[in-house]
Amino acid sequence: MRYVREIKYGLHVIFHPFDGFWDLKKEHRGSLAAALTFVVIVIMLSTFEKQTTGFLFNTVRLKDVNVVVDILTVTMIYVLWCVANWCLTSLMDGEGSMKDIFIAMGYALIPMILVRIPMIVLSLGITAEEGTFYYVLNAFSYIWTGILVFFGTMITHQYSFKKTVLTCILTVVGMGIIMFIGLLFFNVIQQMITFFTTIYKEIRF
Repeated sequence: MRYVREIKYGLHVIFHPFDGFWDLKKEHRGSLAAALTFVVIVIMLSTFEKQTTGFLFNTVRLKDVNVVVDILTVTMIYVLWCVANWCLTSLMDGEGSMKDIFIAMGYALIPMILVRIPMIVLSLGITAEEGTFYYVLNAFSYIWTGILVFFGTMITHQYSFKKTVLTCILTVVGMGIIMFIGLLFFNVIQQMITFFTTIYKEIRF
């Protein structure tokens, strides 16, 4: 089944990022469906981690766990990065399409799945003195993912190392700008709704 092969190909991508990301784009060895599957798993794992991590390493109270917040957080970061990256690279002669970016970034999230599952199990059986192993794995999951995001961006757009560094920095800035514009837009809409609601109530009165 093609979908299963596309999921399995993720293991090749994370260990061989150069030809892995190249094949995702040029040979279509992956798909948007598989990439979004990894995103959904990360979302589910985020909530599961908060509920099952050993109490010595769990800084979140169960009553504060909100599935909706987890879904929105992961989805927003993923979508904002992809959109900001596409907007920016469109102006910087990037060769990747919006679909290519979404696929590459979805596959780049695989280390968050592979590393954090053992982290949860480890947290249930170690003491506070052995917590170094837990924190090292935690940092490793983010570093590995960051490296894949970097190489995924570089290979997808056929950029040099320096240009990729600049692109990643500007993408983060772009994410902030998009969030600011979005918040400003919703604030204006909210004020308009309040204004028209007030007028309606006055006329009705």
